[in-house]
Amino acid sequence: MVSPYDLSAHGGVQGQVLGLSAAMRDLGHEVVVVAPGRRGMSEDGRTVRVGRSVGVRSNGSVAPESISPGAAFRAGRIVRKHDIDVVHLHEPLAPAINYGCLLAARQPMVGTFHRNGTTALYQLFGPLARWAAGRLAVRCAVSESARDNAASSLGGDYVVLFNGIDVDAFSTDTPTPTTAPTALFLGRHEPRKGLEVLLEAWESVAPPAVLWIGGEGPATAELRRRYPPSATRQWLGAITDEQKVARMAGADVFCAPSIGGESFGIVLLEAMAAGCAIVTSDIEGYRDAAAGHARLVKPADPAALAEALEGALSDAAAGRGLSSLEATASARQWADRWSMAKLAGRYLEIYEHVLAERRGPAVSGQG
Repeated sequence: MVSPYDLSAHGGVQGQVLGLSAAMRDLGHEVVVVAPGRRGMSEDGRTVRVGRSVGVRSNGSVAPESISPGAAFRAGRIVRKHDIDVVHLHEPLAPAINYGCLLAARQPMVGTFHRNGTTALYQLFGPLARWAAGRLAVRCAVSESARDNAASSLGGDYVVLFNGIDVDAFSTDTPTPTTAPTALFLGRHEPRKGLEVLLEAWESVAPPAVLWIGGEGPATAELRRRYPPSATRQWLGAITDEQKVARMAGADVFCAPSIGGESFGIVLLEAMAAGCAIVTSDIEGYRDAAAGHARLVKPADPAALAEALEGALSDAAAGRGLSSLEATASARQWADRWSMAKLAGRYLEIYEHVLAERRGPAVSGQG
């Protein structure tokens, strides 16, 4: 399994690669992960790192990718030398180690397209990009919006799956304690994640409600200067996975105010699994994940967001609406439909299919 992004940096694609590889190992399969990072193999032999990563601006964010031709060559050599049956490329056309695999692999390749948003590389390379995508035995997409984005430039057919979550990981007996109605934001501090919209909206939310702001990014310093820490606004900085679970379990409402560019709302499902009510932007990727279990708000509208947050926090305090025990149980059941184990099973079916096609029809012997 190949990730074009450094696994040491938090990100949606990296989380899917790590989660899927773990789930497949739990099902008894050997998985080798190839990704950028400090060169070498992990102690357990399960991860091979090729090429240091650098920040590359992409889709309104900064992706930790390797752009080294040498790293692409090494990645291609790894997939050819190892005893690998199927090569699974995430974001197949993201530079650069995927390119080495696309050129070198002789095994059947499966590609998963995660992106929703403009992709300059697809237009820039045109026929070359379509040729590279044509090397894939099966093309998958994490949502209909990701499928439409890829198909508009590359053509072809896609199996629409989903992003998976480790449902059990978001059940905890030690939530972060709160003394007031609490909303939580987690994400990279950059324009497309909508944190500035949320902070403006929060100015209209009545005390004693508290906003927890997790994560960091290029906009952190400026936003923190304009909206400094206070009794109702707490800046958490970068948090660990364990702290993320505890904060989600402790918060009453999870807010995802992204203004666009999201292919699938994995973080919404995680928050549902932890028992949060959801307030989120009414954008395609989030709408698919929310599916009636969230308050949807027009993107980049602070007034509408403030109204939705106040309603959700009030409902949480009263134990009604989307914050009721019944609604919370329903949201958790919905999140369970997107479990990483179920997603791993779907991919394994695809692997078996492409291997069967590679072997061709069985030939009966005559005695």
